[in-house]
Amino acid sequence: MLREIRPAVVLLLLLTLITGLAYPLAITAIAGVIFPDQAQGSLIRRDGKVVGSALIGQQFRSDQYFHGRPSATTAPDPNDSTKTVPAPYNAANSGASNLGPTSKALADRVKDDVEKLKAEKPGSPVPVDLVTTSASGLDPDISPEAALFQVPRVAKARNLPEGRVRALVNDNIRGRLAGLLGEPRVNVLALNLALDAASRSAGK
Repeated sequence: MLREIRPAVVLLLLLTLITGLAYPLAITAIAGVIFPDQAQGSLIRRDGKVVGSALIGQQFRSDQYFHGRPSATTAPDPNDSTKTVPAPYNAANSGASNLGPTSKALADRVKDDVEKLKAEKPGSPVPVDLVTTSASGLDPDISPEAALFQVPRVAKARNLPEGRVRALVNDNIRGRLAGLLGEPRVNVLALNLALDAASRSAGK
């Protein structure tokens, strides 16, 4: 019996070492050489300091910045561990709200957001990604339409010409991968960093 068990145990240990240790280490090393930026989390730096990642959204509240998609991520309530509290773009708890299309809470939240955006830019259709959350809750990108919708507000708050801010949006639009996969998009953090740079160069 031991003679039959020994090969199985040896094979288990061998495959564990290959697939559980050697293979992950080799892939990590190769990725670090071929794609060093992506392997380190696609970090974005300004003045030598990490300000975020191109893969994870951030919450921007000020009118001087472009806003991303709403985020439904949560975190444990510090006052009651059995409950959660809203924590937008919480990478430790990625996920959607799980509210369905018949949810009154979801309908009321979307309605309120739409009304606020309509007041911001009357007469313009509100881009859907400005009022809906993504499945991960961490989406770093918005559609070009969503970015352009916010141009008047940002330009006014920054005291910059709308044409200048619109040009920044157009400069930050990334197209489909290989011209086929995905949709055109704008990384909100990258756009806001470009906006800061433009404001500094304009002396504002």
